[in-house]
Amino acid sequence: MKEATVSSDQPTSAPGLALARKLNILLDTAEAEGRKITFADVRDAMAAAGSPLSRARWHYMRSGTGPAVKKVELLQNLARFFGVSENYLIDGDDELPPRVEAQLELLASMRANKVRNFAARQLDGLSSETLLQIRDLIDEQLSREQPDQP
Repeated sequence: MKEATVSSDQPTSAPGLALARKLNILLDTAEAEGRKITFADVRDAMAAAGSPLSRARWHYMRSGTGPAVKKVELLQNLARFFGVSENYLIDGDDELPPRVEAQLELLASMRANKVRNFAARQLDGLSSETLLQIRDLIDEQLSREQPDQP
């Protein structure tokens, strides 16, 4: 998941950071579902919905910099575009929609498997005992990073 990063010389607001976090989660979720959403995709969808969106505005919405987005129609259209409840983007509701939460868990699992697969490819030729020890170390480290995961 991408974290909203903000430089210390730019003013920010908590609502701007919260929205940035949510938008980045939605983009990560779409990517986990196999859809790489570009700015052009969002811009075109918003234009079709009657809420034009500039690249600069999209950038500050995703980074949490700039003024808080108060245009409810834009947030409603973004929610429709991403397939989530309008309340998720409008009301400051931090609870993840069930579909998004499930996709994030799947994404975390996929990333863990990529680590294991990469290690298996790179460590070809080691004894099975050594490979099992390395696997156990990787699993232990991953469980520390995700204590609520089995």
